[in-house]
Amino acid sequence: MLFVYRIITNLLYPFLFIYLEFRKIKKKEDPYKYKQKIISSHFNVKNKGDAKLIWFHAASIGEFKSILPIVSQLKINDKKLKFLITTTTLSSGNLSKMELEKFDNIEHRFFPFDVNFLINRFLIEWRPDRIFLVDSEIWPNLILRAKDLKIPISIINARLTPKSFNRWMIIPNVAKKIFSVFDLCLCSNTETEEFLKKLSVKNIYFKGNIKFIGQENEKKITNINEKYLSEKKFWIASNTHKNEEIVCLKTHMNLKKKFKEVVTIIAPRHIERTNEIMHLSHKLNLNVQILNKNENIINDKEIVIINYFGDLLSFYKFSKSVFIGKSMLKKLKNSGGQNPIEAARLNCKIYHGPYVNNFAEIYEILNKNNISRKITSSDELTNNLIDDLENPSKETKSKSVKIKEIGHQTLNDTMKLVNNFIYNENK
Repeated sequence: MLFVYRIITNLLYPFLFIYLEFRKIKKKEDPYKYKQKIISSHFNVKNKGDAKLIWFHAASIGEFKSILPIVSQLKINDKKLKFLITTTTLSSGNLSKMELEKFDNIEHRFFPFDVNFLINRFLIEWRPDRIFLVDSEIWPNLILRAKDLKIPISIINARLTPKSFNRWMIIPNVAKKIFSVFDLCLCSNTETEEFLKKLSVKNIYFKGNIKFIGQENEKKITNINEKYLSEKKFWIASNTHKNEEIVCLKTHMNLKKKFKEVVTIIAPRHIERTNEIMHLSHKLNLNVQILNKNENIINDKEIVIINYFGDLLSFYKFSKSVFIGKSMLKKLKNSGGQNPIEAARLNCKIYHGPYVNNFAEIYEILNKNNISRKITSSDELTNNLIDDLENPSKETKSKSVKIKEIGHQTLNDTMKLVNNFIYNENK
């Protein structure tokens, strides 16, 4: 089966150029860096010298953010380390520009497709000393080639759903051959821990979900619209996907019956959809503003669509109520949900739809502690928001204390294993 996989990926290689060009036209790829995924001459390798190079691969924004506290801690402990961070999505690439500019010795690249000769060239060119894959990033060519080159490889915050585990068990011998390569596996939940044991993985540990760790903010969170927001009744719909905005807009129209000047702030997961959301709002005769960075919210606008990355925390800071998207779409029930921890850490009351499989264990903890609540319709969301907006003051006793406690312990336990993996030269 591995032989077949390699043949298929090699045969698909020419068509990947067409695929990426199409995505570039749709503005889903970085127009300047997307070739890093497919052409070895665009790998832009930096000379690491004698330094130890640690490679983290985190597919998207959530995974990227989750590893930053670990990378930061490693840099504090050993200033000689160099880091390579790869991601897959355009949004994660954009975020990396802002997050990594304050660090020395950290390079960002887009992850190359798992085509054998591309992966081989990437590993030979970059020569990482250790590899960390994050979450569910299982790439057979990469894993097996790392083994051939004797590069220790780990997966952190590993996550296998029953569905993905059952798929792997269709080819159990192949699955065990791949998963047994990992020198260290840190699981995001106990269910994954049990699945990995059945796949012959060694050195398995469950020390908590690293997405609870989060970054401590180095400076006070501010927002140029702070004064405006403090005088308005508003709520936020973040990380929304197509067909979820209509739920949010209907909720807004319901809220208007109770609060004449209510403001709904929408932060779509993919900002290229801002015009689409604006047109949808216009059809409902709603006053809309597309908010760009460092712009003020216009007083008569009732729907504000955020059109930039990197500032969501500044809105969470001043909001009592947040709906987090990718949770109302039944078609995404197996991959639904977005990370709610940032909002929880900033003391927001969180609402989500029924489809949060990607973050089920996190939401279970938040729901148990009355930090989040499941809703199934715009009417249900409306009723909860009315209660929040009628009682606008944030609780003085932070709901985030539990989150921070979990995160602190997870970071400490994770760093012990990560450091051992990096500095154990006998691996």
